[in-house]
Order: sequence, then C-alpha cells, then structure tokens
Amino acid sequence: MLQWFANVFRLGVKELASVWRDRGMVVFIIWAFTGTIYLVSAGSNTEMRDASVGFVDRDQSALSQRIRDALRPPHFSPPRSLDAADIDKAMDGARFTFVIDIPPRFERDVLSGRRPAIQINVDATAMTQAGTGSGYIQEIATREVHQSLREHGRTSASMIDFTVRSFFNPNLDEQRHMAVMEIINNVCLLSIMLVGAAVVREREHGTIEHLLVMPVTPSEIVAAKYWANGLIVLVAVTLSLNLVARFAMGIPIGGSVPLYLVGATVFLFATMALGVMLATLSASMPQFALLAFPTVIVMEVLSGGMAPIESMPDALRIVMSAVPSTHYVAYSHAVLFRDAGMDIVWPELVWMAGLGAVYTTIALMRFRSMLTASNR
Repeated sequence: MLQWFANVFRLGVKELASVWRDRGMVVFIIWAFTGTIYLVSAGSNTEMRDASVGFVDRDQSALSQRIRDALRPPHFSPPRSLDAADIDKAMDGARFTFVIDIPPRFERDVLSGRRPAIQINVDATAMTQAGTGSGYIQEIATREVHQSLREHGRTSASMIDFTVRSFFNPNLDEQRHMAVMEIINNVCLLSIMLVGAAVVREREHGTIEHLLVMPVTPSEIVAAKYWANGLIVLVAVTLSLNLVARFAMGIPIGGSVPLYLVGATVFLFATMALGVMLATLSASMPQFALLAFPTVIVMEVLSGGMAPIESMPDALRIVMSAVPSTHYVAYSHAVLFRDAGMDIVWPELVWMAGLGAVYTTIALMRFRSMLTASNR
C-alpha cells in the first residue's frame, strides 16, 4: 500500500510538471478564474437597468405626473413624452422598451371610485426586461394610486400592503450571484478538461507507452491524475474566491470557504472520472473537446444554477439526480450563500461521493481497456 501511494505521488508530480509546461493550459486556467469571473458577472447582468420608457399622458393630471416621476433610475431611464399617434412607430423602431399610455380623465375616475385602465406597451424581444419591467411598472402605478387616494381621504378596499424580506442576498445583487456561479461552473469545466486533456496528451505524445513499461497500475495512473489536477483546480478556486471575488470585486462570501472546498474536492473526484471516461473515447484533443464541451454545457444549464430544479420535468429531474453537478450546485448554494453547516449539506456530499465511486469504477474499466489496446 505504501508503494502504491509513493507511485501515485511521483506520477502526480509528473502531471504537475506537464501542466506547467503547457503554457496554453496555464493561461486558460488563469483566465477562467479571473477574467471570465469579472466579465460574466459585470456583462451578463439581467437586472432592470436604464430601461427606456415612452410616456403618453392624455390626462395631464397630478396623478399621471406622479406616476411618471416615480419611474426613476436605476431601473428606468427618465421617461420621454410621446404622442398617442406615435406609439406604433416608436415601438416598431425599437425606441422604447415600454410605452405607458395614461387615458383621459384618469385621475377623476380614480377619485370617483372607478377602475380606469393604464395601457403598457412592451417590446417583448427584450425578454428579461419585458417580464420584470412590466411588473415593476404595475407595482409603481398601484403604489402611487393608493398613495394619492390616501392623501385625498379615500381608501381602496382592495389595497394590500406586502412586506417582503429577501434572505441571503438582501440587496438582490445579481452580480454577486453571477460571479460565484461562474466560479462554480469553472470548477466543473476545468476538472473535466484538465484530467481529460492529460490522458489525451499521453496518447498524442506517445508517453502512454512509457507508462506501460513502468511498474505501475492503471489505478495509480488515474489516481495521480486526480490529485495533481484536482490540486490545481482547488488552488485556483481558493485564490479566485478570495482575491477576485472578495478583494477585487468586493463581493461578500457569506459561508465557509473551507467547507465549500471539502465539497469541491468530492465533486472533483466525480467529474475527473467523467473526464477520464470521455478521454478514453477520444483519439485526439479536438475529439475530446467535441465530447467535453457539450457535456459541460448540459451539466451547467440543467444542474440548478441557471434554473431551479423544481421547474424541470419529472423525468429530467430524475436523470439529473444522477449527475454530480446537480448536488454540487445545491451544496455550493447552501454553503456559500446560506452559510449552511455540515449537518445540512452532508446528503449532497454522500451523493457526490457515491456517484464519484460509480464513475471512477467505469473510468478505470475504460482506462484499462485503452491501455490494453495501446499495448497491442
């Protein structure tokens, strides 16, 4: 057993040296955990920001002006006046995301107890702003109408006051969520790419034959690739969370980073096995990339990071429960966002460890078959 660990250590040192000599891979790792974190969090913002608004005021009353004044930055740009006859032309020309049409006698009807309608024209090609912004506008208009009724000594029987408390991200800061999620996604990408590229590199450079004549077993070769490439990813993740997210971008990390790294280590055990499996199916690096990237994309999109697992079809949820990234995302959210402890997240660790054991068994079988074929 001691000899097994000694061989794994020496082979792992060889893996570290091999990655260090691959300058393209080094640059890719650095960029993945620095530049992409900033670009994705700052550039992929789906929050309401400076939405353009056209305002058709046929009432010219204090209430209509009040609603107009309530549409303020940062969610909306200052509304621009528009004639009713120009609504269709403005929407066709994509001049505004929203055009609000206030009808005549609007304030009089409101104070008389009637329920006049405000027309909101939405350019739904801007899907994110269209859905969120129309809700904002309705909420703003309702609030201003109710406030105006109070000032005139009137009450609204349908008035309901809501108290909303946002936990774990009280400012609803999407940049914080996107930055941390990009780090989580890059762990999945790099773990598969690094170990898979290491296997393919051995075949392309012919060094796989050197390993075959050495007194090492397939399990030692695979384990060495696991710990060496896993160490690279864990170091990169730790530096990215602390230097890029916390220090450079000022994003607070509410949970325990050491506990997160425990889960990331178990997750790497599973995804690196997947990387070895994909590499054994590939004869060259381009073939491996064609297999790896679609796999990573599916894992990232359907694992609960971009859309809740609960909203997916039942059959898809069952399939994705056998994918380690689903449990890794749930684990990461609980630890980094909600400051959960081991007593809460241990089931996800068990799932990832179990799936990792299954994947590693299959990966070793495939790897032995590849070595046997190469030895012929």
